[in-house]
Amino acid sequence: MEMLLHGNALLALAAAALWGGGDFSGGMGVKHAGGTMAAALRVILLSHAVSLAVLLVLAWGRGDAFPRGAPLAWGLVAGATAGVALACFYVALSRGAMGASAALSGLLAAAIPAAVSAGEEGSPGMLRLVGFLVAGMAIWLIAAGPNPEARPADRGTFWLAVVGGVGFGVYFVALKFAGSAGVIWPLATARMGSLTVSALLVGGMSLQAKAGAEKVQLTRRVVVWALGAVLLDTSGNLLFIAATRAGRLDVAAVLASLYPASTILLAAWTLHERPTRRQGLGMVVAAAAVVMITL
Repeated sequence: MEMLLHGNALLALAAAALWGGGDFSGGMGVKHAGGTMAAALRVILLSHAVSLAVLLVLAWGRGDAFPRGAPLAWGLVAGATAGVALACFYVALSRGAMGASAALSGLLAAAIPAAVSAGEEGSPGMLRLVGFLVAGMAIWLIAAGPNPEARPADRGTFWLAVVGGVGFGVYFVALKFAGSAGVIWPLATARMGSLTVSALLVGGMSLQAKAGAEKVQLTRRVVVWALGAVLLDTSGNLLFIAATRAGRLDVAAVLASLYPASTILLAAWTLHERPTRRQGLGMVVAAAAVVMITL
């Protein structure tokens, strides 16, 4: 059991590191594509189409059977939710409010699976509960600090981050339930769901948009950022599914929700900014939370 717990935690932390990089790449891609919802949806379509193609090849090579019943349904629900959540989150990031958006979405993404896991698997124990609260504090300290490149987050950006965070939380739960079908197919079916929702949204927006209302620039730079996002995000998702199969959902979700740390560090490095004292304190608090959760 202890080995499974530590494996569960290590996989979740690795997923967090990769997800943070994927979110940064996706946000930069959307920013260079125009910073609109239409741009976000097209970046998601491009990245998830590449991801699905790779996953199908992997599933075929492994000889994994296509899931049916509840695992298939949960995978599609996960993908449909992720499509909407990612679009909202990427637009929030592209507006420059990376810190506040990543912090808020990270807190919501951790809280929802933790509540579901407590109902399904029972209380995780007092030490881990305290660890979850400390992890939430760490997420806020790391991600909500001032960013010289950012504009102040307006009400619209705030709600985009809220929708993104709730969507990520539901995605974590649905992916856990889809995980009974293995590791590859749950993510592949999730990609099918996200591609379907994103395509429908793009089609609806295209019908309503006036000529010249929104220009989406899918330049070479946008494609490179999108491919970087799909590489990191797909790898992180596979590690998260493995983490949920190796241990409790709340442990995996809370630790994986520390992904704003790598998002902010990448933003600081790319924009030649030094992490603030608040963010440095957040890193220390995060380390303490990891210790409490994994003991």
